[in-house]
Amino acid sequence: MDKIGLPRLGADDLPLSLLEMGCSGRFELITHPLPKNRPLPPHSTLPHGLPPTCLDLKTEVEKRFLRDPAWLPVHDVDDAFHKFLKISGRDREVESLLHCSLSPLHSGLSVVRDPTTGLLLDFTEVLLEDTALSAKNSLSLQRQPGPPSESLRGSNTNYPFLPAGMEELTLEQIKKKSELEEDIDFEKDLLTVPPGLKAGVDFSDKEAKSTKSEVNLLSLLSTFDDVIDALPEEKEGVSPKEETVKLPRTNSLEELGIKVCITFRKNANRSLLRTHKKTRETIKNGPFCEYGLFFLSLFRQYPFELDVFQKQAILRLEAHDSVFVAAHTSAGKTVVAEYAIALSQKHMTRTIYTSPIKALSNQKFRDFKTTFSDVGLLTGDVQLSPESSCLIMTTEILRSMLYNGSEVIRDLEWVIFDEVHYINDAEVMISVQKMLCVSLCCIQISYDVVVCQRGVVWEEVLIMLPEHVSIILLSATVPNAVEFSEWIGRIKKRPIYVISTVKRPVPLEHYLYTGNSTKTQKELFLLLESTGNFLTKGYYAAVEAKKERTSKHAQSFGTKNVSQHNTTASQDRAVWQTLLNYLSQRQQTPVVAFTFSRTRCDENARSLTSLDLTSSIEKSEIHSFLQKSLTRLRGGDRQLPQILSMRDLLKRGIGVHHSGILPILKEIIEMLFSRGLVKVLFATETFAMGVNMPARTVVFDSIRKHDGTGFRNLLPGEYIQMAGRAGRRGLDATGTVIILCKAGVHDMGELHAMMLGKPTVLQSQFRLTYTMILNLLRVEALRVTDMMRRSFSENHRDTQAHEKRISELRNTLSSLPPLDTEGQLSDILSYYHTITELRITTETLQRAVLESVNGLKALSVGRVVIVNNGQHHNALGVILQVSNDAVNRMFTTLIICEKGKEEAAGDDQSNKAFHPIYSTSLFIPEGPCSHTVQKLKSQDISAITTRTLKVIPERIIDNYNKRQQPRFRLDPPGQAISTATQELLRLAEANPNGITTLDPVNDLHLKGVDVVEGVMRHRVLQDCLKDFHCIHSPTFTEQFARVQERMCVQEELDKLLFLVSDQSLTLLHEYHQRIKVLEALQYVDSTGAVQLKGRVACQISSHELLLTELLFENTLSPLAPEESAALLSCLVFTQNTQIDPHITSTLQEGINQVLNVAQRIGELQRDCGIAQTAEDFVAQFKFGLTEVVYCWARGMPFAEIAQLTDVQEGTIVRCIQRLDEVLKEVRQAARIVGDSVLGSKMERASLAIRRDIVFTASLYTH
Repeated sequence: MDKIGLPRLGADDLPLSLLEMGCSGRFELITHPLPKNRPLPPHSTLPHGLPPTCLDLKTEVEKRFLRDPAWLPVHDVDDAFHKFLKISGRDREVESLLHCSLSPLHSGLSVVRDPTTGLLLDFTEVLLEDTALSAKNSLSLQRQPGPPSESLRGSNTNYPFLPAGMEELTLEQIKKKSELEEDIDFEKDLLTVPPGLKAGVDFSDKEAKSTKSEVNLLSLLSTFDDVIDALPEEKEGVSPKEETVKLPRTNSLEELGIKVCITFRKNANRSLLRTHKKTRETIKNGPFCEYGLFFLSLFRQYPFELDVFQKQAILRLEAHDSVFVAAHTSAGKTVVAEYAIALSQKHMTRTIYTSPIKALSNQKFRDFKTTFSDVGLLTGDVQLSPESSCLIMTTEILRSMLYNGSEVIRDLEWVIFDEVHYINDAEVMISVQKMLCVSLCCIQISYDVVVCQRGVVWEEVLIMLPEHVSIILLSATVPNAVEFSEWIGRIKKRPIYVISTVKRPVPLEHYLYTGNSTKTQKELFLLLESTGNFLTKGYYAAVEAKKERTSKHAQSFGTKNVSQHNTTASQDRAVWQTLLNYLSQRQQTPVVAFTFSRTRCDENARSLTSLDLTSSIEKSEIHSFLQKSLTRLRGGDRQLPQILSMRDLLKRGIGVHHSGILPILKEIIEMLFSRGLVKVLFATETFAMGVNMPARTVVFDSIRKHDGTGFRNLLPGEYIQMAGRAGRRGLDATGTVIILCKAGVHDMGELHAMMLGKPTVLQSQFRLTYTMILNLLRVEALRVTDMMRRSFSENHRDTQAHEKRISELRNTLSSLPPLDTEGQLSDILSYYHTITELRITTETLQRAVLESVNGLKALSVGRVVIVNNGQHHNALGVILQVSNDAVNRMFTTLIICEKGKEEAAGDDQSNKAFHPIYSTSLFIPEGPCSHTVQKLKSQDISAITTRTLKVIPERIIDNYNKRQQPRFRLDPPGQAISTATQELLRLAEANPNGITTLDPVNDLHLKGVDVVEGVMRHRVLQDCLKDFHCIHSPTFTEQFARVQERMCVQEELDKLLFLVSDQSLTLLHEYHQRIKVLEALQYVDSTGAVQLKGRVACQISSHELLLTELLFENTLSPLAPEESAALLSCLVFTQNTQIDPHITSTLQEGINQVLNVAQRIGELQRDCGIAQTAEDFVAQFKFGLTEVVYCWARGMPFAEIAQLTDVQEGTIVRCIQRLDEVLKEVRQAARIVGDSVLGSKMERASLAIRRDIVFTASLYTH
């Protein structure tokens, strides 16, 4: 600001005056001297003072056009229009108001040629189908392409392409559907009153008689019957061995077409096995047989001999078949993917390669770019060469392209799914911090654990892929690869060939290490040989070595309670220093040390201050690579503490790899490791995910990990995947896997189960999301229930077998004789239902009794019970023995029976007798009384009596078993058996009409609501049986048998019909609950039509409800761009922090609004029946990075924002990168709503955070 120069005058002579500057309210101070002959200037620059204040433009428009529009020339429009033309100088162009789109051609010309010479003979006109189809109204591949702007990502208003396995409605189905529709009367059913008006105009002539003309849709469709009947019928089988299957077209996803697919699948399996066998023989016999000649003529040649599984896969790719390649780690699965890419380039089609994480996509882009020049990359923040024939992307982007009807899908030939075994794993690895007390010191340890399932995205993509796309699945060895492939084959109606490897290309040897000093550095004990032989000798040797050292330490320093799993920092440092020196001497580097804690990774690396594993030449190469890679960073970012500390570690050959490391640093470490310059790499489990960087040795710091809920041992699949990084193909004969035994040797059983146990099977992670539901609801031809039915979780539903059985049962039902329900038998059906309910109620009560403590006490040795099963009806028995199996408890019982029926009584007991007349009368033998001993299930005991007998169970059982032998069969029963039998007979004769039983409520004291209601219902049903007349009919037994036969068939039919219906879907109840939430929030209406809020939510991939509600409530409108970005960071940050952020009052108000909206959504979900509580829903939104993102968006350097929080630098970068994707989604949503201001604000926020180290280009892509 310039200084005011005052003249050197006295205070009395200083001329001061104020000059008003217009009407803005500003004044100017006059201090310069004025001429003596001129007066002071006026106090205002306006001679007549201020003018009256005029209205601003907006207020004037509202007043003149909205409040007082009387001045408008309503009745003189032409005059006003001419005046407007004179003022604007614009010529009248009425034609510009008219737009007429060309009608598509409905016919074309077909050439008729001579079949012999090929000469042109004539032209015929043919009708063209699908001429009016577009991306807005059709699922067909024959529809017209969309605009070029939507060719890559598609549009949320587009229809997806028809998924494979789903077929459009046929004429027969349209005809069947029309039968359910009512006839339309075009004379009487037409509306005369427009919607919204109270009255209309009646144009009918009341005097003249109108001829009624009915138009029936069914009659219209019946005109095609002649055409359908005239179609040639298929001839029945040519040979008796072949079976012709007629496949009806259908819109359902579970129709008979699946049967053909499954039948073909089984034949394909046999063919596949024959092919595999033949291929093995070919390789064994030499290259001059059939397959050898085939491989010599392959489109793509390799400088090495392909493995058996690679050749098998290439055979199937050449036939355009889908394959599931389940091979060991580092076996060479990438060869299969490369051949598919080469084939697509030959065919001038496209291939999409999908990976579970973005980092793996970047690595594959670099690898494929060196092999194929035409490669593109699509991730959340990078888009390189999208027009390429091979596109590498994450699975989420492919899902979005499928839902949005991207034109890329038209040219797609292959989709490659890599690392399929991670279908069970997380969508994102988040950090969880725990405070552990170790040696009286609190240490904060961070773990990478799972929170959301990613498998649902994979299943959605597999279901939505069209029919012309073939699938390549690459996975580590999994136990249920065939089951998973059969599921895909069933929903796609095409075979999936499973190809797997039997053994690893480089076998592994597993060791236990107990050394901790130079003297004990060679304590390496072989536990599992490369042949798979588990050596207990090595295990006990390790135990002895550890015990000997522990005893010597106790003699010197005294005993101390040492934890089995925790050690001190000095002990860890000694173990690692000793082991790494030993491995370096034996040239066993590079080493990958898996440590299941980010904190321990950093501590272990920093503790090795005296370890130097690189030569001077290697140090120079590492320094040059670091300098070259870090030049893309700003000067301040190169001096970040993490970069400086990692630079020192890397120069000594030590690296650290986990989610807290900066992305560019992780890429530097990966590249140095692949070049052999990083000798030891401390890494978490994520390093084993798809990164093709094998090592010479793999070391496990521990075999226990934290999974988000607690500590547990590694699963076999997790251990195999990480251990598989050991052994470099072509360089090492065997790979070395070492398990550290720091505090003690792990349990042998746990080690055996982890090393030799079966890997985790592929499991369905399918779950319903609001985005999925809305995307499917906006397309009439797709149903959410179809998606649920086709998921892997519903693979157990053998719909094809059920439908076959349904057809058989319907035929059986129609062939049964009719029932006689006349006269006394009029109530026989009601009697059947009543006695069936009575039987079910009795079994339910008995089950409750047997599951109770008092009931089991009553069923002790000597208790008299009533037996009802396939051989006995109301027969008394006495319990001799009770098994200890709590699941399948058996009761060895002595039962009275007729003489001569002892052996029959010991036959099959699986079918319980269903007696037509309910009776409590006890069984009394008509002749001599005999006995049998049986092992009864709980359902065979219909009642527990109040009587007990004194028996000697051992003597009775031994005597009975002895008399079952042929040579002792005629011996008389022993005294103990005879006495017990006579006592049971005496009880039966003394109580012929029934014996007193234990009441579940009064005697056994079961006070549960179900038990009490069951007892009351049991009594009511017993009383009802006395009022039926059918039991008095002479043909009751015969007719009841017919009813029972018919009802058994009907019940099985009803059960199967339920199983094939939507009502049996596992997630159907949750689907209805989520629909209630969407209706309450007005995302869909009562008919399921997607509303504006629903279309906005379709643009959002996660937390769609919260973001949409914030958008429609204008929560983000009053915020600045940097404040909006900071507020939305709660959607991508999932970690708890120990430092409270310092935020502005505006941001705090925004946080409160977000929490209020989340609370309201959570309560609504709970009210609609969703299991998640409102507190859990709100708790998932973390605001720990709000201050960090706010300062970053305002331009603060990264080094300074890293000091504002305890979150590691890599986590900050990853969250800001994901935040940019959220801002883009909000920008697209704002455009749909029409809020251009918010859209531009989100764009400015995105530009504000896209800078410097956070969005530095990947080393793999540049």
